[in-house]
Amino acid sequence: MHQLVILRGNSGSGKTTTAKALHEQLADTLLISQDVIRRDMLAEKDKPNSPNIALIDLIARFGLQHEKVVIVEGILSAARYGQMLEGLIAATDRSFVYYYDLPFEETLHRHASRAKAHEFGADSMRRWFQPHDFLGVPGEQAIPASWSQDMVVRHILADLNS
Repeated sequence: MHQLVILRGNSGSGKTTTAKALHEQLADTLLISQDVIRRDMLAEKDKPNSPNIALIDLIARFGLQHEKVVIVEGILSAARYGQMLEGLIAATDRSFVYYYDLPFEETLHRHASRAKAHEFGADSMRRWFQPHDFLGVPGEQAIPASWSQDMVVRHILADLNS
C-alpha cells in the first residue's frame, strides 16, 4: 500500500528533523524536501508557479509508484503548494497531513538551536511567517508546540501503522 506523509509548517518548526527521523526508521521511503528541490537543485526563489512545485509533484508521484512511503516536507504554503499537494493526496491510497501550528516565538526558539541558525535571523523569519496556514484537507492534523520531537515521530509512526 502506498502512503504519503506531508509535513508542513513555518521555518524552524521541526519539519525536516521529523522527516529525517521517519526516513531513518521506515523501510522503503522516499524523502522529498522542499528546500533541497527549490534551493539546492533549482536555485530558485519561492514564488507562485515556480518549477520546484512541478518537480516535487513529479518526484512524489514517482515515489508513490515505487515506494511504500513518500515523505514530503517543507514550508509548502497553502496558497502556492496547496493544489499540488491535494493532487498528491488524491493519487495515493493513504495520506497523512501534518501542520506544525506553532507561535512565532517558538519557531524562533527552535531555529536558534539549529546548525543553520547563522544563515538567517528573526527578521527574515518574521517576514516568512504564516500563522495557521492549514490546507484544510480531511484528516489534516495540527502538531502543537507542546509535543516533543520524539512524540511527533511516535504519533506519525502510529498513524502509519494503524
